[in-house]
Amino acid sequence: MRIDPYARTTRRRAWVGDLVKDEDGREAIVTDVAADTVWILRSVDTFLGDQWITTDPDSLLVLRSRAQRVTP
Repeated sequence: MRIDPYARTTRRRAWVGDLVKDEDGREAIVTDVAADTVWILRSVDTFLGDQWITTDPDSLLVLRSRAQRVTP
C-alpha cells in the first residue's frame, strides 16, 4: 500500500516552531497553539510583523519541523 505524503489524513500536524505553508500559500512559523484549537502563525519575512490565526491545523503543510530548523 502506498501512502500519499500530501493526504490530509496522513500529514504531520503542525506545532510550535514548525515552518508551514497555509492554504493561501503563505509561509509562516507556528508561534503558539492556544487550547489545541487556535494555531497562531507569523510570517517568516518579518520579526514582529504579520500574524494571523487558523482553527484548521489540517490546512497547514509542514515544510520543516522545529527540530529540522534548529538542528544544523
